[in-house]
Amino acid sequence: MRSENKSSVSEFLLLGLPIMLEQQDLFFVLFLCMYLTTVMGNLLIILLIRLDSRLHTPMYFFLSHLAFSDISLSSITVPKMLKNMQTQQQSIPYMGCISQLYFFIVFGCLDNFLLAVMAYDRYVAICQPLHYTTVMRQELCVSLVAGSWFFCCAHALLHTLLLVQLSFCADNTIPHFFCDLTALLKISCSDISLNELAIFTEGIMLLILPLTGVLGSYICIGTTILRVPSTKRLFKAFSTCGSHLLVVSLYYGTLAGVYFFSTSWDSNDKVVIASVVYTAVTPMLNPFIYSLRNRDIKHALEIFVNRAKFFQ
Repeated sequence: MRSENKSSVSEFLLLGLPIMLEQQDLFFVLFLCMYLTTVMGNLLIILLIRLDSRLHTPMYFFLSHLAFSDISLSSITVPKMLKNMQTQQQSIPYMGCISQLYFFIVFGCLDNFLLAVMAYDRYVAICQPLHYTTVMRQELCVSLVAGSWFFCCAHALLHTLLLVQLSFCADNTIPHFFCDLTALLKISCSDISLNELAIFTEGIMLLILPLTGVLGSYICIGTTILRVPSTKRLFKAFSTCGSHLLVVSLYYGTLAGVYFFSTSWDSNDKVVIASVVYTAVTPMLNPFIYSLRNRDIKHALEIFVNRAKFFQ
């Protein structure tokens, strides 16, 4: 038990981004534009996949769920951050903080699982092309997505229930722009050994297993390509996997910066900045990555624009 006075906490104070007061308006406009781009870009991806029958394939089915997860992940944190920047009121109610934490864990975990599922889809498409339609049938695709939702909701529920058992000190200031689990544990007055045990066992397991699936899938893809090397096959594999590999690199790179390398950083500001990249920048970039490098998406977008012009 930490030697500080306990008190019942009804709200927390979010310190927000480490930027000077005179720069608040500039960053408010910047993050508002980023958020609107995230929502509109990912909604457009979902809409195109829904309207174009040629995009009714397993890969785009998973991509539509990833786009929805990215919208949700950004919407959980960015609007509250923008409101605090505009009003200069940094408080968030206790239940609001707990709810934000729960949904942040759900959609952060869901991104992780969906990237693994998409990597498996690419593995089957390249390594077992003749069996693709029989392996990646609709029942399996729905089961993979439903299983990802189930495990992520259970994962978030576990950590949320463990957190609400804790007491918090008189100092209720969170040095972050949202209710992050590690930041909340640092200001708790209770014994957090059980929470840390859950993070380092169940939490890391749910991170490592999908990452292992991603790495394993791409190792098999690389082995298959190199077994019979050809420029045409290499180009096809790159066009098929290039977008996904770039998204995977962005996701795991920023995630590692926030939760693994942050202990070696001498300033909490660097952790907050890395979190901005993870929660705001990466979800915004995903639609551009998939649309600019994907002929099917670009073709569907052209058809959608032409239809919109026709009905004007």
